[in-house]
Amino acid sequence: MAYKITDECISCGACADGCPVSCISEGDGKYVINADECIECGACAETCPVGAPVAE
Repeated sequence: MAYKITDECISCGACADGCPVSCISEGDGKYVINADECIECGACAETCPVGAPVAE
């Protein structure tokens, strides 16, 4: 299942920098993951300081 970024996101961009397929972009108030491009590797969850990315 693709990852999703929860409301805990602090918009630091760490997840986007850590994504190997560049499927994360800055959204309105938090970053968002393009589920169609997500390869479910978990790199975003590993780099996020607040644990905002979670598997759907």
